[in-house]
Amino acid sequence: QLQLVESGGGLVQPGGSLRLSCSASSGTLDNYYIGWFRQAPGKEREGVSRVSRSGSTIYADSVKGRFTISRDNARNAVFLQMNSVEPEDTAVYYCAASRTWAPVLRHYDYDIWGQGTQVTVSS
Repeated sequence: QLQLVESGGGLVQPGGSLRLSCSASSGTLDNYYIGWFRQAPGKEREGVSRVSRSGSTIYADSVKGRFTISRDNARNAVFLQMNSVEPEDTAVYYCAASRTWAPVLRHYDYDIWGQGTQVTVSS
């Protein structure tokens, strides 16, 4: 059974960078679509980015040009490079896995979730 673990969150100043990691504590990520989602207090969970099994990617409009998702199957990990962060990026970030392709990021397409990592953007 695949189990996901996120790391790399923390406090960062506006305009700064963070790199989140999603690794598998058991199982392998190779055969899954991996998505990053985030949830801010009082808001619904929203999709941030997804990488397919072949490496193709999609992004939410709010992070295009600032965030980059990548996967390293040899390391059994997926990364989210966050640049030029903004206070609006503050949230708990989750990685999730799905065996099913979908044209857009929808949290209900994903059935395996990590525990989340907090990202706070503040001066």
